[in-house]
Amino acid sequence: MKKILFTCLILGVFSCQKNMIKEDTLPEVSSPDKNIRLVVSLTNAGEPSYAVFWKDQMVIDTSTLGFDFLDASPLKDQVAIESMVNNSFDEEWDMLWGEQANVRNHYNRLLVTFKEEKAPNRIFQLEFKVYNDGLGFRYIFPEQEGMEEVVIMDENTEFKLTGDHMCWWIPGDWDIYEHLYNNTRFSEIDALAKRDQPVAQTYIPENAVNTPVTMKTDGGLYLSFHEANLSNYSGMTLKVDAENQAWVSELVGSPQGHKVKTSTPFQTPWRTIQFGESAGDLIESKLIVNLNEPNVLDDTDWIQPMKYVGIWWELHLGKTTWDMESGRHGATTQNAKRYIDFAAQKGLNGLLVEGWYTGWNGGKFDFVTPYADYDLAEVVRYGKEKGVELIAHHETFSNVENYDNQLDTAFALLEKMGIHAIKTGYVGPISPSKEYHHGQFMVNHYRKVLEQAAVHKIMVNAHEPIKPTGLRRTYPNMMAREGLRGQEFNAWSADMNPPEHTVIFPFTRMLAGPIDFTPGIFNLKFDEYKDKNQVNTTLTKQLALYVTIFSPIQMAADLPEHYGDHPAFQFISDVPVNWDQSIVLNGEIGDYLTIVRKERGADKWFLGSITDENSRELDIQLDFLSEGKKYRALIYRDGDNAHWDDNPTEYVIEEKTVDRNMSLSLKLAPGGGTAISFFAE
Repeated sequence: MKKILFTCLILGVFSCQKNMIKEDTLPEVSSPDKNIRLVVSLTNAGEPSYAVFWKDQMVIDTSTLGFDFLDASPLKDQVAIESMVNNSFDEEWDMLWGEQANVRNHYNRLLVTFKEEKAPNRIFQLEFKVYNDGLGFRYIFPEQEGMEEVVIMDENTEFKLTGDHMCWWIPGDWDIYEHLYNNTRFSEIDALAKRDQPVAQTYIPENAVNTPVTMKTDGGLYLSFHEANLSNYSGMTLKVDAENQAWVSELVGSPQGHKVKTSTPFQTPWRTIQFGESAGDLIESKLIVNLNEPNVLDDTDWIQPMKYVGIWWELHLGKTTWDMESGRHGATTQNAKRYIDFAAQKGLNGLLVEGWYTGWNGGKFDFVTPYADYDLAEVVRYGKEKGVELIAHHETFSNVENYDNQLDTAFALLEKMGIHAIKTGYVGPISPSKEYHHGQFMVNHYRKVLEQAAVHKIMVNAHEPIKPTGLRRTYPNMMAREGLRGQEFNAWSADMNPPEHTVIFPFTRMLAGPIDFTPGIFNLKFDEYKDKNQVNTTLTKQLALYVTIFSPIQMAADLPEHYGDHPAFQFISDVPVNWDQSIVLNGEIGDYLTIVRKERGADKWFLGSITDENSRELDIQLDFLSEGKKYRALIYRDGDNAHWDDNPTEYVIEEKTVDRNMSLSLKLAPGGGTAISFFAE
């Protein structure tokens, strides 16, 4: 349901030449609460530019905008403002699934039309939407003579900073996001030094960062830069212009040398800046989804959030393998049934099976032909009998042509079998085209897969993906993506994820959208498989991740034999994946985070609190609970001697009766966490 509260025109349209514009008549727009103000202007050379203020303090200095094209003059200067329109919009829309049930989409809008004063007199527009939690702007090019076909060599969007802010960043890799986050001043960013990180494929051509990139000013304001509604365009990285203390857009390229090839009319993705007086404000922001179009799917009954288990972690541990030829094949009918039995017993409703189809020994994958020891129809039948849905898996090894050729047939098979969920993968360099994972070619491929999946009633969980940009609003079958350094690095990487990793990416990568991080490892050392690897958290931090990490699909990632009848598994059974409300109670990037969420359609709350390598004591007010009610709180906390490395599995389960007038003191061990379930009595 969508409820439009009001839409009103504030200013009419008028024309004005640039030499007639005075400072008090410059196009500008403010957020509904007046905290954010954006002003558009022209430089002395006639370059379009903008500046942004937060509570009258400049946070984005005058920043220029423009394009370089192939076989055409740059669109940069000697332009005039032809017209401008201001209006406001306010609506509420329902999330089919998400962090909250309803979202308010309230903004003030400014649309400015520009025209070159020199030949070829091209026309373009800049559309700005300013919300209380941030802003977005995009370029719009109408259909016009002499600009039918457009080849963009560079988009020159500038974000000029007003200080040498602290920055949490990963390098602007054109092929993968699976890097550890770095924390430096803006002036100290050196993305080129990260070229040797252990990832499956990588290309870092510039001293640039991938988005979202989050910053904190010395005055305590939090900023995050990203993009929304990435469609038929290249992904944007942000290049470091140290001399001018500015980010400059650097689009992901192509083997042909250009960045984007399109035709008019077209519009770019939204360039976004989120604002927060606290770090938690960034997590609560809904700017990115609001800048996307409403849901286009009529039938959505088949879209169901879920918790799942999978033949997955055992593959990364080396207990079994993806291919049948090794003699240690994991995706067998018998093994799948074992996982189904466990899921049914524990109240989980999904099973992911990796390595079930032929081709894993080096040949081309065949996404419709199971290995001989895997009876797909029988596994589906057995799962339905037990109330467990199958999640299919399509690893492409980035042979996009092979996948495209089989896409309709493969998805038709899943629909015929009643399989409504799939995990896709794109490990390795794109072949045979040599494109980049984050370029326009692959952006369009990922979209094609998503749209075809919707036709066949299939939910998508994409790994090695293009970054999320809010498309889940338009296509709610886009459930989750990887797009970060996941849990599996702990199983085989020499540099495992440090304890701070999980208190950085909620403030960075998670601002883009849901994450399939695969929490829930209980056997944290797994010496029987990898004696030099481990998961660098305590056991109760693994529980807390089910709340601090948002995803409508959450995996109980460990092996069934490592769970058994473990009392702490009750939290995984209880915690939902779809929410009425989410509140960030506290948090600092890279240090700690506490989030509480209310289960959709029930008076049940779930809290997750996590820390880095340092122990912490955090006082939590329970005023989020309903007035006049008592709640039974089940507290899963670190033991008194717990430690992420020395003693990760010591935990305590306590039960208390609480109400909204009370508080709790959380004691987090080094690398630890606390998870709490609140059930109304």
